[in-house]
Amino acid sequence: MNAQIIKSSTKETSISLKGSDIGTLYIVQHELLKDHQVDFAGVILRHPLTNEYWMRVNAKSSPIKEIVKATDSAIEFAGQMKQLIHSKFKGV
Repeated sequence: MNAQIIKSSTKETSISLKGSDIGTLYIVQHELLKDHQVDFAGVILRHPLTNEYWMRVNAKSSPIKEIVKATDSAIEFAGQMKQLIHSKFKGV
């Protein structure tokens, strides 16, 4: 995956992501929107043939810090889900 900041200010950040999956970005978007510091978080497929996604985040505090926090939260949730699946379906 390749990530590049397109535009950044104290309240808004736009990021270009290549080689990612839209489902993963939707999970991060969901985590961002749960936070009361984030006013807007959006993900779009820039063009179907390029596999490039854009994410824009507007926040009351640093949008980059909010993205990092949301990503960490998504990773933690995925780890908990993995443990649950392994414990329930061990030996299947």
